[in-house]
Amino acid sequence: MFSLTRIANQMRVFGGSQVLKSRASQRATTLGRDQENGVSVRRMSGKSLNVPPSAEFVARVSGIATMCKLPFQKTADGLDAAFIGVPIDTGTSNRPGARFGPRHIRAESALIRAYNGWTRAAPYESLNVADIGDVNVNLFDLKDTCKKIREAYREIVATGCIPLTLGGDHTIAYPILQAVAERHGPVGLIHVDAHADTSDMILGEKIGHGTPFRRCVEEGLLDCKRVAQIGLRGSGYSPDNYEWSRAQGFRVVEAVECWHKSLVPLMKEVRAQMGSGPVYLSFDIDSLDPAFAPGTGTPEIAGLTPIQGLEIIRGCRGLNLVGCDLVEVAPAYDTTGNTALTGANLLFEMLCVLPNVKYY
Repeated sequence: MFSLTRIANQMRVFGGSQVLKSRASQRATTLGRDQENGVSVRRMSGKSLNVPPSAEFVARVSGIATMCKLPFQKTADGLDAAFIGVPIDTGTSNRPGARFGPRHIRAESALIRAYNGWTRAAPYESLNVADIGDVNVNLFDLKDTCKKIREAYREIVATGCIPLTLGGDHTIAYPILQAVAERHGPVGLIHVDAHADTSDMILGEKIGHGTPFRRCVEEGLLDCKRVAQIGLRGSGYSPDNYEWSRAQGFRVVEAVECWHKSLVPLMKEVRAQMGSGPVYLSFDIDSLDPAFAPGTGTPEIAGLTPIQGLEIIRGCRGLNLVGCDLVEVAPAYDTTGNTALTGANLLFEMLCVLPNVKYY
């Protein structure tokens, strides 16, 4: 396991976040470890990168809760990737509470360290990453909220930054994909969920957490031959809940097809389906079985395991990911914090598979 050394006297601490200010990050032109006054230090190339503080020196419970205790930055300028919260649940059809998801995910993310222990990914040696806060949503007007989200993400993606979104209910995928597709054109989609979210209307409304991908198809935001929906399950309103998805050309992988098996072979096929074009990853926490992730608004039994969730995300390595989200964490039903903790770790795994991340 890798650890950052000599940070206690070389970092500036502000608001619970730390920005590396060492001579190593200022002067070095190569990556790796060198000796400075007999002590091993990490050297980074090109520019100073944000590095989360080590719990060896800074208590996890201290400071303001940013994602992974990264620095807070007001905009995406100069960032390769950014964590951003969208705290809404006005699109939910069952239990509310996902508006509090981003803050609880951030709180649980304090446990996450700088390196991926199994894959050996080193995202903070590769990308400049920060937490850029939350979209200021309108809790009384869902359509206005979608407008605010779309405008915020236009600014983010215009900088070349890849957004990693903390939801919020799944409605948010629609305006985010509007902004992403404006920049990249129609994108492939890996959608991990218990539900297809392709309903036309719910209670007379066309915008809600059960409709985002129907709206995306109607607006030409998705490359439908490069869409995979994984983990779908539950009761429905017709004998075939997923007939519409299949008719669009989506690959539909129901949860029962995933039972008792590794999803590594599946993801090999999904990577081939996605090809080299831009891909968006949308991960609803209710894709996981509620035994593992009870803190969500629309739970369905017999879902994926956290191990399978990791296999899906790690299976995205090598794809041209242009955005990711983790949605539907509802802390009121998450009495142990496990759902938010799992969500935080899945977001870290998404960071680790973004393009240009270094692996040891």
